[in-house]
Amino acid sequence: MTAPAARRRRRPVTDVLLSVWGWLVMAFLFAPILVIVVYSFNEGRLLASWDGFGFSAYEAAFANRQIVATVLVTIRVAIWSALVATVLGTMAGIALARRPGRWTVWFTALLLLVTVTPEIVDAVALLPWFVQLGTELGITVLNDGIVRLAIGSSLFSTAVVAYLVRSRLVGMDEHLEQAAADLYATPVQALTRVTLPLTAPAVLSGFLLSFTLSLDNTIIAAFVSVQGSTPWPVYILGSVRSGLRPEIAAMSTVMLVLTLLVLVLVAIVLRRSGDSTAQIARTMTGG
Repeated sequence: MTAPAARRRRRPVTDVLLSVWGWLVMAFLFAPILVIVVYSFNEGRLLASWDGFGFSAYEAAFANRQIVATVLVTIRVAIWSALVATVLGTMAGIALARRPGRWTVWFTALLLLVTVTPEIVDAVALLPWFVQLGTELGITVLNDGIVRLAIGSSLFSTAVVAYLVRSRLVGMDEHLEQAAADLYATPVQALTRVTLPLTAPAVLSGFLLSFTLSLDNTIIAAFVSVQGSTPWPVYILGSVRSGLRPEIAAMSTVMLVLTLLVLVLVAIVLRRSGDSTAQIARTMTGG
C-alpha cells in the first residue's frame, strides 16, 4: 500500500466517536451563550418572542440609564477588585516562591480554602462582617457599596494571582535578585527592578483574569450590594421576575465580548512572555 493511500485510510471508530462526543460537549456548553447572542438582535418585546432581526435592543440598552449605571458599577468594581487582588496576590506569590518555610504549607492551604469555599458561604460571612465593622465600629468606608463589592470580588481573585506569580517565580533562578543585592541594591530596589519585571507577565495576566472573574460575581454581589451601587448581575436577577427583555441579552452580549477581549489579551501577554499553549491553557483556567 502506498503512503498516500495509507494516509487516506479510515480513522478508527473510537477516534470518530471521541470527536463527535467532543463536539457535542462543546455544543452543550456554548449553545446557551449562542442563543443569548442571537436573541440580542430580537425586535420583540420579550426575549422569548422572536419578532424579527434588528438592533433596537442595543439602542434600548444604551438608552436605559439604569442599565448603563449598573454596567458602570460592575466595571468600576472589576477594576478596583483587580487592583486589590493583584497587589495582595503578587506579594503573596513572591513570598511563597522566594521565602518558603513552615508557614508555606499553612498559607497555601488557606489559599486553597479560599478557592474551594462556596460563594454562598463567603457571601453569608461577608454581610455581617461589613455590618459589624461599618455600622457598629464606625468604619464608614465599609458602608460604601463599591468598597464592599470590590472586597468581596477580590477574595477568589487574590488566590488566583498568588498561584500565577508563584508558579512564574518558582521556575526562575534567584541569582539575578542575589546579584542585585551584591551590587548594593536595597530590598525595595531589587523588588521593583528585578523581581517585579520578571513576574510582569503573570502580574498582568492575574490583573486581567481578576477583572473578568469579578464581572459575574453574582452571589456575593447580591448579598453585599447597597442601594445606589447595584451591579449588572444583581440587576439581571431582579429583571427575571418581570420577564427578560432583549436589551438584557444585548448588554449581556456586550459584556461577553468585553470578557473575551480581555482573555485574548491575557493569551497574547503570556504568549509573548514565552509560555507554551499548555501553560496558557492552565493560566486561563486558574491552574
